[in-house]
Amino acid sequence: MAVSANRLELLQIADAVAREKSIDRQIVLASMEDAYAKAARSRYGQETNVQAEIDPKTGELRLWRHLLVVEAVENPAVEISLKDAMRSNPAAQVGDAIADKLPPFTLGRIAAQSAKQVIVQKVRDAERDRQYDEFKERIGEIINGVVKRAEYGNVIVDLGRGEGIVRRDDLIPRETFRVGDRIRAYVADVRREPRGPQIFLSRTHPQFMTKLFTQEVPEIYDGIIEIKAVSRDPGSRAKIAVISRDSSIDPVGACVGMRGSRVQAVVGELQGEKIDIIPWSPDIATFIVNALQPAEVAKVVLDEDSERIEVVVPDDQLSLAIGRRGQNVRLASQLTGWDIDILTEAEESERRQKEFAERTTIFMEALDVDEVVGQLLASEGFRSVEELTYVDVSELASIEGFDEDTAAEIQNRATSYLAKIEAELDARRAELGVSDDLLSIPGLTVAMMVKLGENEVKTIEDLAGCATDDLLGWTERRGTETVRTPGYFGGFEVTREDAEAMVMEARRLAGWISDESEPAGDAV
Repeated sequence: MAVSANRLELLQIADAVAREKSIDRQIVLASMEDAYAKAARSRYGQETNVQAEIDPKTGELRLWRHLLVVEAVENPAVEISLKDAMRSNPAAQVGDAIADKLPPFTLGRIAAQSAKQVIVQKVRDAERDRQYDEFKERIGEIINGVVKRAEYGNVIVDLGRGEGIVRRDDLIPRETFRVGDRIRAYVADVRREPRGPQIFLSRTHPQFMTKLFTQEVPEIYDGIIEIKAVSRDPGSRAKIAVISRDSSIDPVGACVGMRGSRVQAVVGELQGEKIDIIPWSPDIATFIVNALQPAEVAKVVLDEDSERIEVVVPDDQLSLAIGRRGQNVRLASQLTGWDIDILTEAEESERRQKEFAERTTIFMEALDVDEVVGQLLASEGFRSVEELTYVDVSELASIEGFDEDTAAEIQNRATSYLAKIEAELDARRAELGVSDDLLSIPGLTVAMMVKLGENEVKTIEDLAGCATDDLLGWTERRGTETVRTPGYFGGFEVTREDAEAMVMEARRLAGWISDESEPAGDAV
């Protein structure tokens, strides 16, 4: 293969490779230039700084050798004397780089093979980059392909310009594919790896169902109906929450379609997966009631701080609300993002009676009153002795059977009881060695200080070193279960904002930070 070979052949080869591999023609020409430069270095010496250039219009090849102008030449391969440089460029100075044109030469068999390897590698790298860029743009889309082969439960898919993989965990349970089958999947991720881009496809991803509905329901594609949340138990059951931006269009009916045609098209693609389509609501209680369909809900109790909700259902609706192996309540919880506790009306009534009895006992022991008075206070909604000290005496006096003197006496006994408890807690705090300095932290009570002391948090510095989760606890997933780890303030009504403020104030007092407005972190 000679350098002076047919110039048009070079351009034709470059054009053919660019078309076949779907890469830029200039990238192919650049790889050819690198190959010729490598061959030239094997002829003129590996230290020689050779540059090859192919004219993209004529195919003419030019070789240049770059030399550094120096006073005294030590390495002729990369240096040239000032005297010799001035012969070609009278304005040359020491430190300049001179481009010295090299004569054409014929590639030997070994050099030609080496050049071919360089071109092949460069073209392969360019093809991989092109594939990565192309499929990276398609993350979040549904893609069609043909099953190429199956390996260890994973399915390799021919996507035309690349290969994707549907791992065993991303296949719907019990579905099988044979070589040559057409397959639709969701592009979950694209990663750049040494052997080429890895395209990870999924048929179990919640967004796969979202995209299928987008294809089947024109109102979703047009943005009139929005899918707000999705939860799936792949191959078995799913829930999808929708809302319409046009009051004249029923979002559930539009997704179901005439005689269920639209939803059945999605169900067929998902191997018969049963889909509950529910209306989304900004009111979380209404949304959760909808999410638990087809079960009926009698009452809900929200705990916004911990994002938990207690749902009371009729006795005959319990199994329907929970679902087979807890499927219905689990999907509803995933859909809404709230932890859901389900009770029957009988269980809720029993618990209410138990709480009523416990509060009655607390009032009887703390205030030294008989059972009737304790029950009256509990039935009026008072949940703790502290609440009795906050209300006006006239409010207590309005309770049937009470007068102002009785109300005042009850409030005085409540105050005395709390003072006694406070003294006992303060003694316990001192016994644990909890510093008095912690009393300067706003919102931190003596009872909380005792809890901190029991957990070896005894000084300002100790509290400054705590994370918010240390105080409030945290929730984590362990397999299929959600495990709650209690914090030091378990049992106290402390919001995350209050806990963060306590930690930040401790860090300020400890001298760790100087700006009180600096945001709190969960770790030190």
